[in-house]
Amino acid sequence: MRQTAAWSALAASLLAGCAGTDTRPNPIDTRPAPPVGGICDAALVQNVVGQGSTATVVEQARVRSGARMVRILRPGQVITKEFNTQRLNLEVDVGGRIIDARCG
Repeated sequence: MRQTAAWSALAASLLAGCAGTDTRPNPIDTRPAPPVGGICDAALVQNVVGQGSTATVVEQARVRSGARMVRILRPGQVITKEFNTQRLNLEVDVGGRIIDARCG
């Protein structure tokens, strides 16, 4: 019985020593980082006007603008009025096509 307990303790300590040694990149961390500062510049993303608001287009616009976050503004949606220099606002029509890109 003591030998079984000793082997169990040894196995547990060996497994604990292996925790956190995975060096493979985390897929969540592979997207490009936004520029330092996070200040939005909507002039850099005016090319998205007229495009569909797919996840890919929205994320590319966020990264290119330098914004830390993006907000989709739909017709008739109630929105807050606080101005946030780190946020890109993409206004869309009823079909989801981007009709305006601005910061705030």
